[in-house]
Amino acid sequence: MPTPDEVLSVLTKVCDRQMIADVAVKENGIASFTLLLVDGAKNPQRDRLINECKAAVKSLAGIKDTWVKIGTLEQPPDQKPQGGIGQIKQIIAVSSGKGGVGKTTVAVNLAVSLADMGAKVGIIDADIYGPNVPVMLGMQDSKLQVWRTEQGTDVIEPAFNYGVKMVSMAFLIERDQPVIWRGPMLNGVINQFFNQVDWGQLDYLVVDLPPGTGDAQITLVQSAPMAGAIIVTTPQNVALLDARKGLKMFQNLGVRVLGIVENMSYFIPPDLPDRSYDIFGSGGGKKTALELGVPLLGCIPLEIDLRTGGDRGVPIVLSQPESASAKALRSVAQDLVARLAAEVKKP
Repeated sequence: MPTPDEVLSVLTKVCDRQMIADVAVKENGIASFTLLLVDGAKNPQRDRLINECKAAVKSLAGIKDTWVKIGTLEQPPDQKPQGGIGQIKQIIAVSSGKGGVGKTTVAVNLAVSLADMGAKVGIIDADIYGPNVPVMLGMQDSKLQVWRTEQGTDVIEPAFNYGVKMVSMAFLIERDQPVIWRGPMLNGVINQFFNQVDWGQLDYLVVDLPPGTGDAQITLVQSAPMAGAIIVTTPQNVALLDARKGLKMFQNLGVRVLGIVENMSYFIPPDLPDRSYDIFGSGGGKKTALELGVPLLGCIPLEIDLRTGGDRGVPIVLSQPESASAKALRSVAQDLVARLAAEVKKP
């Protein structure tokens, strides 16, 4: 029979620790807990959170049923949502020179890996024209809740899943609605995601940028202090050419490049796991990193589970943690944490 601590552990993958109280497990296999929500039973996210919490607890062996009691989460005046990035320790941009290299896949699995390591993590889906983070995090049906402060300012409460807080343009438009915006409107929504979202205390905020070198990247640098940027590429020559431009852009803007991630490094067929095929070439990421004097954070193989996990909304670091792709992605997260910690310790 699972212990209360084990039940609490899976619940914190769905919601913040402060929202869970009175966890108990009976001998007959019934788990119970209190779910604390702002406005209690009137909270518009109530039903979704209850269902997600029940599903998480029932995934534990031995649990036959789950009882949920709704309580009210009281927030002290100094802890009420205010919005902004004042309590975020590190902001990391994930970028690419061109589309189609798996940038969002890397960003999502990086965020989830950091959360699984015990960090408090958020992610901004700043790919305004192609916002796919909600799908990959299984939150495409979530709704953002907006609060109004005593000063009359609107504050957005981010969605939450797998230990990661998230906002996306996808929540603000219809599913098939194109975003036909010029620079000023794009800049406005990115600033809103930074300054009007109740991020609270975070160790890392990952920003999934649109591909290329344009308004979004410039706005990002102007909106928040950056710990650094990660460039995602494939071994293919055309991808590497664009990756070099993206890397140089961040350097010209005064943002440290934390390293290169080579995605789709090689293909592992599911029926022949001991074989690999260099579909997009080989060694390009390592060569580019050496030429430009930046670290190669990792090489991510291409596996079918990596794609299906993103489509199903369950990142591969959770759905297939022992796969080669998941191990490589977790290694990138661990390398990144070590490099950021070493930078902080420098005199």
